[in-house]
Amino acid sequence: MQRWWTIATGCLMLTGCLKPATIETENPWLRLPAVTGRPASGYFTLHGGAAPTSLVSVSVDRAIRTEMHRSMTTGGAMTMQPVRDLPLPAHGTIRFAPGGLHLMIFGLDPAMKKGDAALLTFTFADGSRMERKAWAVGAADPAPD
Repeated sequence: MQRWWTIATGCLMLTGCLKPATIETENPWLRLPAVTGRPASGYFTLHGGAAPTSLVSVSVDRAIRTEMHRSMTTGGAMTMQPVRDLPLPAHGTIRFAPGGLHLMIFGLDPAMKKGDAALLTFTFADGSRMERKAWAVGAADPAPD
């Protein structure tokens, strides 16, 4: 009996070390615009699954259009550049965070308020899609934990 228990415990411990076979999303959130009618922004972290792929788009159900952008400093000035697609290596990570990669969300529903949720649809190079809720924070609020 004790031998069976030792083997079962060892197997359970090993499964905790395995990386996910599917893509996982962590902490999706939106920052509402400071001025009504201006773009909102979106952030999240993606963890790659067993096979490499590319993130080709993210849409927001409560917006007219969403674009992926990268912030960068050029000649001492902060600029943004649209991003067409982002490689997501097997078991790799893509982080959308303030000051780096982010979503520009155009035409966000003006009725959306702090604490409301929107549905993000992630589309990958193989045509697969994944949906996740993202919670809104105010323009001057800190990023959620």
